[in-house]
Order: sequence, then structure tokens, then C-alpha cells
Amino acid sequence: MVMAMAEAELKELLAIWVEGWASSRHYPTQRVGGFSAAQLTDRTSEWVAFAADPSDDEFARLAEFTAASQERILTILTDDHLRFRTLAERHGLGVLGADQELMVMDFEGKDVEEPWLNDDELKLKTNIEERSATVTVATEDGELAASGHVAVADGYAVFDRIVTEPNFRRRGLGSFIMRALTAAVSEHGADQGLLIASIDGQHLYHHLGWSDVSGVLMLKNPANPDGPSLSD
Repeated sequence: MVMAMAEAELKELLAIWVEGWASSRHYPTQRVGGFSAAQLTDRTSEWVAFAADPSDDEFARLAEFTAASQERILTILTDDHLRFRTLAERHGLGVLGADQELMVMDFEGKDVEEPWLNDDELKLKTNIEERSATVTVATEDGELAASGHVAVADGYAVFDRIVTEPNFRRRGLGSFIMRALTAAVSEHGADQGLLIASIDGQHLYHHLGWSDVSGVLMLKNPANPDGPSLSD
């Protein structure tokens, strides 16, 4: 289900997501022409800038910032991919990815108690920081089965890097990790969840009751052949 959302609401959700995402990854942030940007310190140490349906003039300023370095990335929240692909070509940017989705979920009436891991082979470990948490599921000899992160920002639980390792898939661990993360930050009063999901992750989150909010278009300097997914 795609949620109808005003531009102002989308910009607010993007700002909240960036705050939580950057917090969980310990990324520095800054403002670029009134827009949020985060430094990918664990990857290229360059910046990724974010905007929700910017105007043509705003896009031009963001494109100039992005083109100033080979490894900078511009991420646009929009369902009008054609418009921004056209603007990207006009300003000399290439498309890095277009298959991710901003998603939201209301926790009202949902189970926020820590779930029971019904698998004697696996153990749950939860590491809680001030307003964030990391959960891992591993075998007794330390082989990682699944993991995930969450950070609370402005009343939202922002989920990130929800991963089930290949040898442990189809055992319900993705759903388990999401419930464990929700329980881990329940005391902070987050009443909604927010995340950006890859195409594979979207199937899981739809099954769990999450709703689509906006498409995500990632743009790059054409000299950079590769780049990260926001959900990796």
C-alpha cells in the first residue's frame, strides 16, 4: 500500500530517517543548502546528500555539490523518477539505484515485548545504547545468523541493516530481528517505525504490515562506477 503524503510531511520524514540512520551508523551530518547530508565514514568518507522532491533550482545546487567529488551521492525521495532522471542527465549525474523504498509502520496495537527465540541452536544478544540498539542472533560457536540496528529519532524507531545470513534464511529470523529491535527501544516511546528497504526487504516488511511512502532514487558522479545501498 502506498501512502498519500504531502511534500512537507515527506521532507519531515526524510529528516527523521536521516537523523536515525546516521545515528545508528555513527555518521557525522551537515546541512548542504538547507538539505541533510551524512558522511560515509565507514566506506568512502565522502558525503551523501538527501532531498525530498526538490525544485529544479534546489536540484541544481545539490547536483553541483554531488559533482564536486567522484564518490559523493545524491539521494532523492520521489515517485517521479522520470523527472529526476531527466534532471540528473541535464546536470551530468548518473543513476546509482532506483529500487529502494521509504516505508513506515504504526506500532499502535503491535506486540513490543521481546520475542522468544524458538531455536535451541541460536542465541539472541541485545546491545542497548542511549537511544539505539543492535541485536544479533548467532550459534553457540559464534556464527552470525542475523542482525539489525535501530535508533530512535523524534518519536520514530529508524531500522537499519536488517540482515539474515544466507545459511539461516527461511527460518523467520528477519521477522524475529524486527520484533527484537522494536522491543529494545520500546521504553523510548517510539510509536512509529521508519526504514528504507531494498527490493528484497520490501517483501518482508509488507508481510509485517509496513506501508510504502516514497520511492528512492540514488544519483552519482558518472566517474564512480559503484556505490552503496542505503540499506546495506
